[in-house]
Amino acid sequence: MAIYKKTLDFDDRKRKHDLCIIWNTIYYIVKTGCQWRMLPSNYPKWQLVYYYYSKWSNLELFDLLLTNLREEVQVKRGQNAEASLGIIDSQSVRWGNNRSLNGFDGNKKVKGIKRYVVVDKNGGLLAVMVSVANFNDSKAALLLMRTLHYLLVSVKVILADGGYRGNVIEEIKDKFGYIIQVVLRSDNKEKLFKDGLLKERFLGLIMTEDFAEIMNC
Repeated sequence: MAIYKKTLDFDDRKRKHDLCIIWNTIYYIVKTGCQWRMLPSNYPKWQLVYYYYSKWSNLELFDLLLTNLREEVQVKRGQNAEASLGIIDSQSVRWGNNRSLNGFDGNKKVKGIKRYVVVDKNGGLLAVMVSVANFNDSKAALLLMRTLHYLLVSVKVILADGGYRGNVIEEIKDKFGYIIQVVLRSDNKEKLFKDGLLKERFLGLIMTEDFAEIMNC
């Protein structure tokens, strides 16, 4: 933690702008999609904000913050700090920037990009990646598992839909040790998973509410 405190320089320098203001400005850019140079004048200069954003990103401070917040939520809910169960899903969306790469998702009939997310059972974000819409889900899953492994995420079982069936399940288990449990649609909404903790309807709740909120950020 010493390197993070040194980087933030809480006591070593006087600032014109409080770090909380810098953080809120970064959040504004992420939430609105505003260009750096189009930052409203009531915020600090974009060059200063970008300096902090780049500095904190390179040190992976955002990942550290996300992990701490996620673990705090787990503990407050009477759960272990480290998540043992994850849920993976994807969403294809239209992408208006014609200068960037685009693909066509034949299943969803969408031309654009595809966003992949892994969350814990509370809907807390564990990992995210973006690809063109026609990228293969199995290949994307491998890349996403590599990200989880790099971030030292503690999940053991990851719930997925039928799109992740096949050899990729064994490949992920062999390479990263994660167990992919495929959950198919069923008329029995009260069916319990093997761990006895989650109902099938709970998975749907995360995907339709919390997951949708994450995707819209």
